[in-house]
Amino acid sequence: MSTQNDRIALPPVNAQKTNLTCHFCIVGCGYHVYKWPENQEGGRAPHQNALKLDFRKQLPPLQIVMTPGMTNVVTGKDGQRYNIMIVPDKQCVVNQGLSSTRGGRLATYMYTETGVGQNRLKEPRIFTGDQWLDTTWDKALTIYAGVTRRILDKDGPNGLMFNCFDHGGAGGGFENTWGTGKLMFSALQTPMVRIHNRPAYNSECHATRDMGVGELNNAYEDAELADCIMGIGANQYETQTNYFLAHWLPNLQGATVDKKKKWFPGETVAAAKVIFVDPRRTPTIAVAEHAVGRDNVLHLDLQPGTDIALFNGLFTYVVEQGWIDKDFIAQHTAGFDEAVKTNRTSLEECSRITGVSVDKLTQAAEWAYKPKSSGHLKRTMHGYEKGIIWGNDNYLIQSALLDLVLATHNVGRRGTGAVRMGGHQEGYTRPPYPGDHKIYIDQEIIQGRGQMLTSWGCNNFQTTLNAEEYREVIHRRSNIVKEAMAKARGATTEQLIDVIYEATKNGGLYVAVIDLYPVMVMDAAHMALPATHPGEMNLTSMNGERRLRLSERFMDPPGSAKPDCLIAADIANSLKRLYEAEGNSQMAARFAGFDWKTEEDAFNDGFRRAGRPGVPPIDSQGGDTGYLATYALLRQAGTNGVQLPIKEVKNGKLIGTEMLYTDNKFSTLDGKAKFLPAPWPGLPKPVQAQKDKHRFWINNGRVNEVWQTGYHNKYDAFVRDRYPMAIIEMNPDDSASLGIQSGDIVEVYNDYGSTYAMAYLERDIKPNQTFMQFGWYNGIVGDVVTEWTDRNIIPYYKGTWASIRKIGGAKDWQQTVSFKRRRYV
Repeated sequence: MSTQNDRIALPPVNAQKTNLTCHFCIVGCGYHVYKWPENQEGGRAPHQNALKLDFRKQLPPLQIVMTPGMTNVVTGKDGQRYNIMIVPDKQCVVNQGLSSTRGGRLATYMYTETGVGQNRLKEPRIFTGDQWLDTTWDKALTIYAGVTRRILDKDGPNGLMFNCFDHGGAGGGFENTWGTGKLMFSALQTPMVRIHNRPAYNSECHATRDMGVGELNNAYEDAELADCIMGIGANQYETQTNYFLAHWLPNLQGATVDKKKKWFPGETVAAAKVIFVDPRRTPTIAVAEHAVGRDNVLHLDLQPGTDIALFNGLFTYVVEQGWIDKDFIAQHTAGFDEAVKTNRTSLEECSRITGVSVDKLTQAAEWAYKPKSSGHLKRTMHGYEKGIIWGNDNYLIQSALLDLVLATHNVGRRGTGAVRMGGHQEGYTRPPYPGDHKIYIDQEIIQGRGQMLTSWGCNNFQTTLNAEEYREVIHRRSNIVKEAMAKARGATTEQLIDVIYEATKNGGLYVAVIDLYPVMVMDAAHMALPATHPGEMNLTSMNGERRLRLSERFMDPPGSAKPDCLIAADIANSLKRLYEAEGNSQMAARFAGFDWKTEEDAFNDGFRRAGRPGVPPIDSQGGDTGYLATYALLRQAGTNGVQLPIKEVKNGKLIGTEMLYTDNKFSTLDGKAKFLPAPWPGLPKPVQAQKDKHRFWINNGRVNEVWQTGYHNKYDAFVRDRYPMAIIEMNPDDSASLGIQSGDIVEVYNDYGSTYAMAYLERDIKPNQTFMQFGWYNGIVGDVVTEWTDRNIIPYYKGTWASIRKIGGAKDWQQTVSFKRRRYV
């Protein structure tokens, strides 16, 4: 039965019901999917609908969240049409029935011929002459494998470059990271791989790992148990919405005091205080102040790039006050004295550098670290994200933060943790990286190296640093290949492969895209292969508390689109056949082991074989006990899944690990956590040069309604019309001095490039500071980000200064876009 705008069709009692973890942010909210024939509908009585709810009367508030955006009509390969409803699971401990503005539109983003997903890639495509044409998988794979083999045989694996997702969520999952990783690292053996949001193959948490503290080490429940929560460079309400609403706010409002009394008898307990470390008064801070009162919220609004000095100042102060765990430091850590010496920063010096008053610094130290009246150490959870991950020297910032955390023993105790808030979900299982050092892939391409680039499940044209030069070079090098292909009129496939290869020897770059949509990189591409996302395939991933779930397939993908792991297998098997045909058994053997028929085969080959006797090394977030997880057990575990690492299977149930390091044994060879010296370095020279030359700091990040690069959202009028261009929040006085009003189009420019944005006046933005939407397709902030990276090739996306000028008004947008404040006041 068709759904009208003013009603929602209820699933009948016999509707198919499956589990789905939200595709989007790292929180991984649990959803149930109901699917039933289009011409059927459930009744209002509880025994007449699959939801088992009584719609004959008004339901209690939040009994269920159910909106038109959670419904759709999909068509199977057999031509049959089905209603689908994707609603949050009230029994899921993660979201407890809540849905974000992103997850609440999951059904909307499922493929239909007329909906948002109508723009999906459906068949393999090749660029020929001056246009894109659909082709067969056989033809596309023959070209892809043929070019790959030419380069591999004649020039070696360094000619093969990849921009690829590195873990889970919408872009990966354990099945797909294994498939791509096995292809890139074991079969092709290329080290020329970068990750979706940074220009090398690296971690965003090198320092914490070197210190023995994995970045996802607590449970979401610990936010309910903390005495104090410190949110660092992370806009939690907009980017981890239901983690904040379901686990932070109840504690801040005092709703978990009884739980704390039960868990920690004899300790002083009360509603938690919250400290936000962020130069900007974010929407999260405004929500927190509205919900719990300003007296319970402390905002350390430091100057951009001064986080190291902030943490060093707090570290020095708590050491001087004796608010540290001396026994823990002596027995379970190393390097404390050197860190104290190197990091020494008085509160006065800290205040001078950061711009945060001594009074605020003292208050923060007391809230977070001063022992409780019962004599017990405070339990403070530290949640950090891109503000410091993409900040001024990632390695030193994390070292300084973890020095403070270790000294106060705020890891490995319930109610604590020093954890990434996270971007998207994770799901890393790959062979070891074949390189012996980190390679700045963007610069390799800019300098003319590499012959073939595969952009796999990411869109670096919109997200990389120094993006304007990066795009210009790839377009120029891609055009060399396009021009050669255009001249190869009437060429056979083998001849075309030769033409492409010769063009790459003359400075050209052959570009292939493997993705859901025709993303911006396709402007420079020569081939596109259609992939699938959760719901169209079975996919496992874990959230920010290491909670592993299985999202079950419930519908067919568009056209002949395939899971990424099976695309990787197709590529490997095509290369295997080429080498077998020429009698090269040694090379053919490198491409063996990809005889997967389903995504479950890939899961079993990677995640479940890691650490098993006789199996080559596999780097897996499932560890040595991943073999215990099966699709059958994960289906049974539903939306609550199991927290990794798995301890055992007991009575048919997976038993996991809620918190790491409770035994004070850390992830180092000797089991001791390591303090690392973290001297305050000042700003990097290229960044300081732009700051000296240009007026505005261009802070950047996500906004609530948009997910990542907006690959779905750009086709969704609900979101696209809200943000037709990347917004840039500006201080009203600054705007007035430049003659800028909300809705005006402005140019943002510096020595690295220029981009455009839509002005959005916001009085909470400080003078000479701005906040620009990151990763959007219309207005790319990466165009003005310097090429500077730290020792591990982690970019400083937040370290951007530029000038701003008005281009003109956009009357249509000024009439249709709301410029109401995005903060609760």
